[in-house]
Amino acid sequence: VASKAVAAEIAALIRQRASSGQRAVLGLATGSTPQAVYDELVRLHREEGLSFRNVVTFNLDEYYPMNPKSIHSYHRYMWENLFEHININPQNVNVPRGDIPREQ
Repeated sequence: VASKAVAAEIAALIRQRASSGQRAVLGLATGSTPQAVYDELVRLHREEGLSFRNVVTFNLDEYYPMNPKSIHSYHRYMWENLFEHININPQNVNVPRGDIPREQ
């Protein structure tokens, strides 16, 4: 129930910003806690037409060192659990890189 309420708040923000020609900027977490929220956002996209075209996301963290394709990567988690199921522009997805050389 709480996850549906959170997803409804996010959807309302996305719609409000879209109607005024603005982007919605979301800070996202990973793990089991937000999973039901992401499931509901995917449902809202598929069943109710919620568009993510005006959304920019920033994830909070990533393991280091970590290849983004690793089964343990938050980058991969977010794509498998949210981004590949909605119509977000991949250029608007921001996940910290876990694969940059240490000296950088």
